Amino acid sequence: MSEKSQVIKAAGVVGAATLLSRMLGYIRDAVIAWYFGAGLNSDAFIAAFRIPNLLRKLLGEGSISNAFVPVLTDYLAKDGKDEALELAKSALWVMSIVLVVVSICGIILSPLIVKIIAPGFADSPGKISLTIVLTRIMFPYIFFIGMVALCMGILNVFGHFATPALAPVLLNLAMILSVFFLCPHFSQPVLGLAVGVMIGGVLQLGLQVPVMVRKGFLLRQKAKILHPGLRKIGQLLLPVIFGGAVYQINTLVDQLLGSLLKEGSITYLYFADRLVQFPLGIFAIAAATAVLPRLSWQAATHDVEALKDTFSYSVRLTLFLTIPSMVGLIILREPIIALLFQRGEFSPQAARLTAMALLYYAIGLWAFSAVRVVAATFFALKDTRTPMIMATVSILANIMLGIVLMGPLGHGGLAMATSLASVLNLGLLVYALRRKLGSLGWRRIAQSAFKTMGNAAIMGAVVWTVTRFLIETEGDTLTGRIAAVAVCVMIGLAVFGVCSYLTRSPEFGNMVVEVKKGIAKK
Repeated sequence: MSEKSQVIKAAGVVGAATLLSRMLGYIRDAVIAWYFGAGLNSDAFIAAFRIPNLLRKLLGEGSISNAFVPVLTDYLAKDGKDEALELAKSALWVMSIVLVVVSICGIILSPLIVKIIAPGFADSPGKISLTIVLTRIMFPYIFFIGMVALCMGILNVFGHFATPALAPVLLNLAMILSVFFLCPHFSQPVLGLAVGVMIGGVLQLGLQVPVMVRKGFLLRQKAKILHPGLRKIGQLLLPVIFGGAVYQINTLVDQLLGSLLKEGSITYLYFADRLVQFPLGIFAIAAATAVLPRLSWQAATHDVEALKDTFSYSVRLTLFLTIPSMVGLIILREPIIALLFQRGEFSPQAARLTAMALLYYAIGLWAFSAVRVVAATFFALKDTRTPMIMATVSILANIMLGIVLMGPLGHGGLAMATSLASVLNLGLLVYALRRKLGSLGWRRIAQSAFKTMGNAAIMGAVVWTVTRFLIETEGDTLTGRIAAVAVCVMIGLAVFGVCSYLTRSPEFGNMVVEVKKGIAKK
């Protein structure tokens, strides 16, 4: 199987699982918006959930894998499977101990944590006390998601992608069901939602256990508690977490600054971010997750030319998928938000303010996505210092831009600052990688990106025209909203596909070939 086929196949598995998870995630958010609206309870929950959710994104969407996969792949390539298994078992033991300690510390220090992540809540004693209680309930979730993330890295190295990618589905299901079956039984219903998060964590870890057993990772077997490879992982871990999670850290900065704005701002930013996470998760995170084991193997075997080719294709594929997604989100932001969230306590005004945040987040989607792949290449080369430095610059830029833009644009300015900071981060990473490895096919990447932008522009013009008609005629009822959005999305996909075919986009051609292969096998 060619490198391109392997990347597409693995990314397809992760992307499909992520798609299911994201769809359930939107149902989850719609249920939360319907039940709690945009006010004290939703702000408190979102602020409290931000830390475990941030760590879920940091750990579960790549950071542990980014540090662990290159080292484990090195041992697999040079020392064989048995030694790689020993390292994996040792990592599981040590990680479990560390996460237990972190969870206990988080519960004890919850008041301090809340004051740091939501300083604006200090003016509302009821809101800050509720946020502290919610934080304490949900902080142990970090243990479960950390272990799930480590299992993901192990299984990905050994070619298994589906089960770890499906784990978030269980979290979303648990949270949805908790709204209906747990929340009504609490004096403060939002506490039931926090319990649902914990149940979801248990289910996520439970899903990994049977697969880990089948792969030979039995914790009851003797293993080196402190394997020499752990030192290498430890040296990579903190820089990787910091350097590979700029977007998540920047959204945390958005929340911190958003707590200083009017009530509901945090909720608007959260729901807008959730919509951006849909294409980001399906395409960019899936691509980075799928390509990291391949890049790590090529780095371990010193196959530099193959690494360059894999990198170039991964970037081109990521931009091919995320640029039209960006255009679609910008054009359809208001009808999508109205469809998903505008009901119950979530008013039309809240929907409009969320749409404003989405506009500014969506502008940076292509940069958020490309950063994932570029950073993964550094991690495969075991260079964590460069992404960490660039991340630091990006975060500082986000803070300064956020302070400047939140005045004239409110919460929308915070979203815009995050997009601009990500563009800066991408530019710095690309410059550093070019100096490190030389030519990486940037001309080919640029040609592909410009072709994709042209096709996406045509798609956008058509969808915008169709939207003006459908939203005015069909957008007043729930059924009408669903029909209008569905038709616009299908027309957009069709137009972009036809344009890609007519312009002979190689990324489109490769995807079509892989789909045909899959159909032929079935």
